[in-house]
Amino acid sequence: MKTLSVGIGCRLHSSAEQIEAAVRAALGTRAFDQIRVVASVDTKADEAGLRAFCARHSLTLQLFSRERIAAMAVANPSAVVREHLGVEGVCEPCALLAASAEPGAAYATPAAPDARAPLTATDAPLSRRARLLVPKTLHAGVTVAIATTAAHASDRSPDHNDTHQQDLQ
Repeated sequence: MKTLSVGIGCRLHSSAEQIEAAVRAALGTRAFDQIRVVASVDTKADEAGLRAFCARHSLTLQLFSRERIAAMAVANPSAVVREHLGVEGVCEPCALLAASAEPGAAYATPAAPDARAPLTATDAPLSRRARLLVPKTLHAGVTVAIATTAAHASDRSPDHNDTHQQDLQ
């Protein structure tokens, strides 16, 4: 069952291979085929490595505006992200927003990677059950966080600390 939403923040020109390695590392013992959606900030709409990663695995890429991200509480803020984008973080809020967005919200799909409208999910209703399963992890310049709304998805990899769980506010 596809219950995981993966939030990704990456440096400009990160390769699909770098992104895949970071996602696999963050998944731990979870299965790759549990991923329902990949999410990032809308400024990554043209990031070739991110799009290639999603297309390679037939994953939907959901993009959120900086305004929408800024409204989220971030458990692990980043000064670098704040300086470059004006938000406290990318991967954690995007994972939570994607997990909580209703299915069918506006987003880019692997089948239409060059579609320009609409690319962002701006007004999708949010579920208050969204929670981080995996807080921000960094691997080769790519940050990844994993969230879900599934009740049974509370099983955590042994290498992730429960004190990092964050509820959607």
